[in-house]
Amino acid sequence: MSRAGALVEAVAFDELTGAMDAFGGTAQAWTERVSCRAEWIYGKGDETLQAARNAGRKVYKIKIRSSGAARAITEAYRMRDTRRSLPSGVDGDALPGNRWNVIEVDSITNRAWVFVSIEGPTI
Repeated sequence: MSRAGALVEAVAFDELTGAMDAFGGTAQAWTERVSCRAEWIYGKGDETLQAARNAGRKVYKIKIRSSGAARAITEAYRMRDTRRSLPSGVDGDALPGNRWNVIEVDSITNRAWVFVSIEGPTI
């Protein structure tokens, strides 16, 4: 049985959005959509996760509380670990935290939780 007390990590999920720049073109930027507490889960995983680890990529599963915003997270989002590192962002991206690619979102297995598989960190 999962306990809410295990949600000790701070994460945020960002969506890539476009806005009109001064020259009439589209400038893309990351926009924070969800900020929440999370639990990092390290497991053996399936063959795909094992292959990623064997290739030297870090793959984890994150557990967050289910909500409308959490269920809206897709593979097009990225996750930031806002509890650790990079407090002032990277290059033109001012959002703090290590960046991780979202590779899978499971919002239907358990009504109380959303499980997000991530890979990274990316800079």
